Amino acid sequence: MNVFKIILHLIVTLFLTVLTQIGGVVYLIIIVTLRNKTRKIRFTYFSIVYLVFTYLVIPLVAPIFGREKIYNSKNLQPRSFFYTLTNRNYVVPEMNAILQSVSNSFQKDNPGIQVVYLDANFPFFKGFPLFPHLSHNDGKKIDLSLIYVDEKGKLTNKKPSVSGYGVYENPTNKEYNQIEICKRKGNWQYDFPKYLTFGTIHRDISFSNEANKELIQLFLSKKEIGKIFIEPHLKSRLKLNNSKIRFHGCQAVRHDDHIHLQLR
Repeated sequence: MNVFKIILHLIVTLFLTVLTQIGGVVYLIIIVTLRNKTRKIRFTYFSIVYLVFTYLVIPLVAPIFGREKIYNSKNLQPRSFFYTLTNRNYVVPEMNAILQSVSNSFQKDNPGIQVVYLDANFPFFKGFPLFPHLSHNDGKKIDLSLIYVDEKGKLTNKKPSVSGYGVYENPTNKEYNQIEICKRKGNWQYDFPKYLTFGTIHRDISFSNEANKELIQLFLSKKEIGKIFIEPHLKSRLKLNNSKIRFHGCQAVRHDDHIHLQLR
């Protein structure tokens, strides 16, 4: 194996590790054990082994590390299969219980409307980073999609981006603009998720003040919740004065495209 191929394999291994945590290990196993096989065969075996680990093995092993897969239901769903396929759907049991409770309560007042989650945590090892987040590394954090209404003013499960990130509920001219302050300070990354939408869709929907406030208040009612991050202009707009709602800092990214939750 020449140097170029070694470097290429290392790059792929790193990418899969950053993206999925376990993908790099599976890739190396396949490359070593099937090094004399064609790329098509290796890719086929990689896909099979990866899927078996992701959907059958890891959910059984993760509890050893204090985490468990989020229990999906008609009331609680990932934004897309990407979050389950890449093992970004793991939390500690306390967070899982809160997600189930709040999603059930929210659905009672808003029939048919789901609580939709985005990035949570990887299944293994406290401190293992979940790129591009700064703090999703202990099973105690999760991002949730905002709630929207359609052009008729009715609540909808539609979202404005494919990924769930990157389409912002910008401050009005009369609202405090933390975004511009952070960008003027040189925090170029603050606006970066706008490049992570994977496509913008459903341009006819709009942010629901009432539903987002209700959802956040349901989480605030749980004593286990330690912090909630949203942009300051949304905190003011929704008249949320609870001390658990914090500003995340200019070193992070904007939080007017999602809600960040974390346990104490």
